[in-house]
Amino acid sequence: MSTSARESMEFDVVIVGGGPSGLAAAIRLKQLRPQTSICLIEKGAEIGAHILSGAVIESRALEELFPDWSTLGAPLTTPVTQDNFYFLTRTMGIKIPLLGVVMPYLNNHGNFVVSLGDVCRWLAQQAEGLGVDIFPGFAGAHLLIEDGHVVGVGTGDMGVEKGGQQGPNFTPGIDLKATFTLFAEGCRGSLTRHVVETFKLREHSDPPTYGLGIKEVWEIPREQHKPGYVQHTVGWPLDSHTYGGSWLYHFGENLVSYGLVIGLDYANTWLSPFEEMQRLKNHPILRKHLQNGKRIAYGARALSEGGIQSLPTLAFPGGALVGDTAGFMNVPKIKGTHTAMKSGILAAESVAEALDGNLTDLSAYQEKIKNSWLWKELQTARNVRPSFSRFGNYGGMVYSGIDSLLFRGHAPWTFHHPHADNTTLKKASDSSKIAYPKPDNVITFDKLSSLYLANLSHDENQPVHLKVESEETWLKTNWDLYGSPESRYCPAAVYEAVDIQTAPKLRINAQNCVQCKTCDIKDPSQNIEWIPPEGGSGPNYPSGM
Repeated sequence: MSTSARESMEFDVVIVGGGPSGLAAAIRLKQLRPQTSICLIEKGAEIGAHILSGAVIESRALEELFPDWSTLGAPLTTPVTQDNFYFLTRTMGIKIPLLGVVMPYLNNHGNFVVSLGDVCRWLAQQAEGLGVDIFPGFAGAHLLIEDGHVVGVGTGDMGVEKGGQQGPNFTPGIDLKATFTLFAEGCRGSLTRHVVETFKLREHSDPPTYGLGIKEVWEIPREQHKPGYVQHTVGWPLDSHTYGGSWLYHFGENLVSYGLVIGLDYANTWLSPFEEMQRLKNHPILRKHLQNGKRIAYGARALSEGGIQSLPTLAFPGGALVGDTAGFMNVPKIKGTHTAMKSGILAAESVAEALDGNLTDLSAYQEKIKNSWLWKELQTARNVRPSFSRFGNYGGMVYSGIDSLLFRGHAPWTFHHPHADNTTLKKASDSSKIAYPKPDNVITFDKLSSLYLANLSHDENQPVHLKVESEETWLKTNWDLYGSPESRYCPAAVYEAVDIQTAPKLRINAQNCVQCKTCDIKDPSQNIEWIPPEGGSGPNYPSGM
């Protein structure tokens, strides 16, 4: 934090994060209480710049905000027309029949294939039309706490040079003060972590667990395009103890969204999520959709997979947690947008009541969540993801079918997440090395050529935003025991082990960071911390991503 004088601005409400939950909260609050002053900050250069998802979404929460969303021009224009689910072997794809019966939560009919970035851009237009002040390019850097209450956030300084000194274009950050602050930072929010630690919000919940989603967008020949086609796969190339699966969606003007999610509780230290995602494209079930096409965008993002068992306490003195920063994703549905938006709507309703009643806390928010369809949905889905950790992939699929058909999500027990993701890696000596094929630069590619398509913006002269607390810990733990796993789990070639024959050390290419936050999650000794870089840094995902 700068020692220079910082300006201060006051609002009724500050919202940190311009994703679906933060924008839904802003819109709903303005609908209920037009006189409320709302400031929403977003670390990306524009709304949507850091938004990454498949995405197939349910319109349920959007309809609560805007019953006439279609006539208002919401970019939900590709309804799902075909919905397939495959179990893959190395050479075959076995289609799961009666998907809507065996696993009804995977039924996507009635949903829409979208660019979630475009949906957020549209939501931002609606919010601004209602009078919400939106400031993209401003990252929340620290909490403002007075008398045990969060009273806002401070944005990061701009123009700080690598050595920490103020550069010629230095501009101090701004203290944004508010009666209530809503944190909508998305998965593994940096300020959310401090809120959780400060107010001990995880004392009664399981450790959070996460997945890493890596995505490409392809433009394919018109004759290959099937608007609304939805496909998910499990199985190869992942082993029977590694949770994950792929998606492939046809949408827009001859576009295909393809990606792979891998649970970050995986054990094999030699596994590379990026390489798994690349080699999967050569499977005939996937390749036929992409051949003759052109890859036009790339990105990666962690996602919250802990479900209801890992939800922290949601309200604290002066604010609340909304969306994926709390962990509202419905993992078996592979969806979090409608649940994130619903949490934002309920938080806004709680804020409106608190402001009208001169209340000092948002404790009603927790009760609103528990009395909503959101809670019932997550409660029904609670055992599916942890069943895969408990029984492996084959056992997890069998249990999920039984849970859906026999118990309909109401089994009289709850499975828990006993271990944080950073504790699950096996040592290099106990892990089997994986021989990944070289990229052919037609269907499969390397990390650096992929990064070009992430449209990164990063001033290399700014301080490194990936903090390694102890180089000795990296050497004795990451290198000696695990063979530098960060050089593989990072999908952006940020981390390199260099001088490995003489004096191994870690090189950090911070300018490559796509802000997926996997390193912050998976580092074995929690020796790496992601903090926000200068506002506007990182990917600038285009429309259609």
